Amino acid sequence: MKRKTKKKTRKLLYIIIAIVIVIVIAINLKEQMMKSMYKKEYSEYVEKYAQEYDVEADLVYAIIKAESNFESDAVSSQNAQGLMQLMYATAEEIAESIDLELTEENIFEPEINIQLGTKYISKLLEKYECIEVALAAYNAGSGNVDKWIKNGTIKSDGSDIENIPYKETNAYVRKIMRDYKIYKELET
Repeated sequence: MKRKTKKKTRKLLYIIIAIVIVIVIAINLKEQMMKSMYKKEYSEYVEKYAQEYDVEADLVYAIIKAESNFESDAVSSQNAQGLMQLMYATAEEIAESIDLELTEENIFEPEINIQLGTKYISKLLEKYECIEVALAAYNAGSGNVDKWIKNGTIKSDGSDIENIPYKETNAYVRKIMRDYKIYKELET
């Protein structure tokens, strides 16, 4: 009787050990998969300009992921360019404000695009004091966001951001906020 009990106990112990090993492997694989999906390419530029312009680096990564998926030569159907998908006129305005020479070619250079995009989101965050509203302006333009706030479509505090009237912008803000949260969680 004792031998059967020892055998059953040993068998149960082996099963528990095997389950723990499988769980540990699964957790590590999930984390590795998430880190490969939520990459942090161009970190030297993201970290540098996030610090310089007082923007959380994880927010910049989330914007780049959504805008270009880290493809520096990306061009949208609206002709937004580079990693952070900047419209040339917007990039030109930002470049002028920081005394940077912008050309049709260098807008695609990762450092310049990230510098300009980070400065731009920094200005929007300063203006709107709400990440969700700033992201809406990054996507749809400040003029539209100002109009939405003025006519009561959305509140300036972002508490009713789901009321953004442009479907694309509404989805964009949600996607960036989701990815931003994931980037933050992956750091811990």
